[in-house]
Amino acid sequence: MPARTAIVTGSGQNIGRSIALCLSSAGFNVVLNGSANRSACESVASEITAAGGTAFIEMGDVGSQADVTRIVQAARNQFGSIDVLINNAAIRPDCKFLEVEESEWEHVMNVNYKAAFWFARQCLPDMIERGWGRIVNFTGMNAQMGYAGKAAVTVSKHAAWGLTKALAKEFGPAGVTSNIISPGTIDGEAKDPADHRDFDALEKSIPVRRLGTPNDIAALVELLVSDKGGFINGQMLQVNGGVVSQT
Repeated sequence: MPARTAIVTGSGQNIGRSIALCLSSAGFNVVLNGSANRSACESVASEITAAGGTAFIEMGDVGSQADVTRIVQAARNQFGSIDVLINNAAIRPDCKFLEVEESEWEHVMNVNYKAAFWFARQCLPDMIERGWGRIVNFTGMNAQMGYAGKAAVTVSKHAAWGLTKALAKEFGPAGVTSNIISPGTIDGEAKDPADHRDFDALEKSIPVRRLGTPNDIAALVELLVSDKGGFINGQMLQVNGGVVSQT
């Protein structure tokens, strides 16, 4: 059986990078994507090839339907079909509800939600034809609870969760599972110099007493896209050290 192929959006750094490296180690061909920083994607590709894996880079703005179509077609031309879709790319701008411009609102929706819709529409035919596929979307801990000052982010992430549930029901019978991951505070991503939160206090508030790592997320993705994860479908899986629990 030929190697399966995975698209990982936003794969030049942080969680996306860890997912790409993890899936390559698991034997997948990996399609790397970023919107602007090609050198970051090239660095990840070099890590993959040095370890004996196969990587292909297709840059593009996932908030553009035309770019999404091009990314998938380029990946298909390179590898033949798409088996796994990881919709990791996201933006989280401040946008106070009474001040946000409609164009900014739509941009957040395009990147955080519509990209998942567009990619799924492009990739599902391959998955259905093979009778096997995996879609993994992303929400977020704060989006679940409600972001003050980030209404567009909250709404877009809830829309991605709704899409995930619908895809799970509609395409589960075709052998395609769809799940969504909700990361907690992730080390590296969280400690951006522009972020002035007290991370020492934040760590103490987490039951496991540490921040998450990109590898914590990648490990779950690896399970979800494996044959062993085939009975996990339509779920929101939280990776936050116990800060937020589903009831």
